[in-house]
Amino acid sequence: MTNDDRAGFVPGVRLAVDVGTVRIGVASCDPAGLLASPVVTVLRDRGRDADTPAARDLAELADLVEEYHPVEVVVGLPVTLSGQESYAARDVRAYAARLADRIAPVPIVFADERMSTAVATRRLSDRGVRGKRRRAVVDQAAAVEILQSWLDAHRRRTDA
Repeated sequence: MTNDDRAGFVPGVRLAVDVGTVRIGVASCDPAGLLASPVVTVLRDRGRDADTPAARDLAELADLVEEYHPVEVVVGLPVTLSGQESYAARDVRAYAARLADRIAPVPIVFADERMSTAVATRRLSDRGVRGKRRRAVVDQAAAVEILQSWLDAHRRRTDA
């Protein structure tokens, strides 16, 4: 039995989504679960069908699940600095439920996303990415932060 087996960690590709009110950042990791990488930014569908499984953003995410074949999808859950769930977290949970309907049987897990966008913005600024270029990729970078944090936490559990 490997450390991964003891901790319940199943190796495989994972997708992470950072659900915002306007955009959804998407990241993926390698099959070993070592490194998260940006994938795409999806525009959030705020049209008439936005709250239905027919929404364009949900369809695009479902297509990514078909393409990447993840073992699970990690959804960033916005909680306050004190660890409480806010209105934004309830919105993300509702969105994740609609996504789960589209991508079943691929499971969804939630990951604390506190400060992910702030960290992503700072890292992009440190690399000289500013203005429109940063706005175009900050959601992907936040998804990378969420997924990398999640992967690192699970790796620490398996290394213990």
